Amino acid sequence: MRLSDLRPNPGARHHSKRVGRGHGSGRVKTSGRGQKGQKARTGSSIPAYFEGGQNRFSQRMPYLNGFKNPFRKEYVLINLSALKAFEAGASVTAETLVEKGLLRAGDTKELLKVLGNGDVDRALNLTVHKISASARAKIEAAGGSVSLIEMPTPAKTKRNRNKDAAAPTATA
Repeated sequence: MRLSDLRPNPGARHHSKRVGRGHGSGRVKTSGRGQKGQKARTGSSIPAYFEGGQNRFSQRMPYLNGFKNPFRKEYVLINLSALKAFEAGASVTAETLVEKGLLRAGDTKELLKVLGNGDVDRALNLTVHKISASARAKIEAAGGSVSLIEMPTPAKTKRNRNKDAAAPTATA
């Protein structure tokens, strides 16, 4: 067998359709385009999503691309294994994490969450927005403490907002 003997499988290659080449071709008058209409005209290429001027499906159904929650809270995650950079009794905040090179400077504005991957063998004082239950248990078992930064939660309805503003403060 030689390179020149190689041929494609029978039926793998098709001859291109020769249109508009006389009566013998079998495609004479309209050249296989049918009678009139948009697809019979020259230069017509209709995209697959086009629905004849009707609002197309991808625009009618925006949720097919996924719902983007504008109120989603994005957390910067830190594992317990990264906290080995701190000495015993150290205070761990977003600023101290930046100093140790565990966070970027821009991440101090983000919400900080500590996850329980890894072990802690020293007492640390954490000040974070959120912490997983396993991470809290490991830190407290090592003699450390966790204090959560309170996140303001806005009232969900107008009625609740007005109720909070009109609530009398306790005087004693």
